[in-house]
Amino acid sequence: MKNTAFLLSFFVLTGFQAVAQEQDSTRKAFLAAQAVIQKQSEQDHKKMLEQLRITSLRPGPSGNPNAPNAANVDESQATPYTSLPDPLVLKNGKKVTTAKQWWQQRRPEIVEDFDREIYGRVPKNLPNVTWEVTSESKEMNGDFPVITKKLLGHVDNSSHPAIKVDIELTLSTPANATGPVPVMMSYGFRFPAGFRLPTPPATTPPAKPEPTWQQQLLAKGWGYAVLYPTSYQADNGAGLTQGIIGLMNKGQTRKPDDWGALRAWAWGASRALDYFETDKAVDAKKVGIEGLSRYGKATIVTMAYEPRLAIAFVGSSGEGGVKIHRRKFGEQVENVASAAEYHWMAGNFIKYAGPLTPNDLPVDAHELVALCAPRPVFISSGSPQVEGNWVDAKGMFLGGALAGPVYKLLGKKDMGTVEFPPIETALIDGDVAFRQHSGGHTTGPNWPTFLLFADRYFK
Repeated sequence: MKNTAFLLSFFVLTGFQAVAQEQDSTRKAFLAAQAVIQKQSEQDHKKMLEQLRITSLRPGPSGNPNAPNAANVDESQATPYTSLPDPLVLKNGKKVTTAKQWWQQRRPEIVEDFDREIYGRVPKNLPNVTWEVTSESKEMNGDFPVITKKLLGHVDNSSHPAIKVDIELTLSTPANATGPVPVMMSYGFRFPAGFRLPTPPATTPPAKPEPTWQQQLLAKGWGYAVLYPTSYQADNGAGLTQGIIGLMNKGQTRKPDDWGALRAWAWGASRALDYFETDKAVDAKKVGIEGLSRYGKATIVTMAYEPRLAIAFVGSSGEGGVKIHRRKFGEQVENVASAAEYHWMAGNFIKYAGPLTPNDLPVDAHELVALCAPRPVFISSGSPQVEGNWVDAKGMFLGGALAGPVYKLLGKKDMGTVEFPPIETALIDGDVAFRQHSGGHTTGPNWPTFLLFADRYFK
């Protein structure tokens, strides 16, 4: 018995050591690759600064509350701006009072400003995408039988064969569905190849886990999809001469008003919608989009520019998402304009961290939410005690609340208040919704509330 126990302990320990060595090797390779990417990103960022004739930028604050340049988290110092744009006033100063004026005059003005100064212009003559189902299987997700399809969207690269682009997507629908079902599409994160944590042996029986977001959807008879944006556009500046952006530029450096990664990721979501319109398992008029953090930014950008989407679930999007750019709280324009994050945006956005300031922006985040109107948008945040203040929950709340006048003009309901609510208050009676859960940097705790909100539109 002692020998058996010793052998078991030896094999368990050896297994952990092997996993640890594998992890260490993977980590070193990952860090080496990241160093190369960082250097190339800095070089591309420098080229953009040269195009803009900018010699220096204001540094962004630190997310570390103990750092000398820590980001402001004092609400009394958060609103130095005086120039928040009115979404219902034309550039000529005239008030927008009808839906016709919104659609024909004001909305195009706002779109042009976002295209030119913030997210970039999508090129004309974009390539066709041909979808291939690479596998189809029937499987169980918890207690629910599903049919899962893995798909590749092959992007026509005949204009520049040196760059190959494929869009990776998975789609799962209830196996027992008798007709097309609503689908929530989530922007999915990818981790380094071989990345895994060793799982220690269980000492006590694990508690039954809460249903995943996918299982919550399946319980309602809905489906889910996961779109992998980095399959077609890398999440770094080094990749701007590759992927769909690089393909359209034939491997050359972007111009200042060219699209950034957020618009490119949104383009991929639109191509996924093209596929859903051909799949009899999907009710293509009831497809929503969800994402967290940088993919929360991508979610609101996608919703604003893709009119076929029915609903959006925007998780902790922060600066560059639904947070008011002009608020001096948490992450700032200067952070997103840096070499680490500028690739999300148009090159022109960098100007607002150098010769210009956020006060000079022609638009702000509430107008991005307004571009989604009259369709429903749910804005999610975590607790400042757990998630931290970097994403600026109040700034995101205001991004939704201040879009209210446009929703009302179009016959819909606003959030019902512009007063920031207590944590875990569900503001879901209008067509713009908000809830700050008590957890961390995740949409997880808000899925039940979001689904309650979405029920009104997907029934």
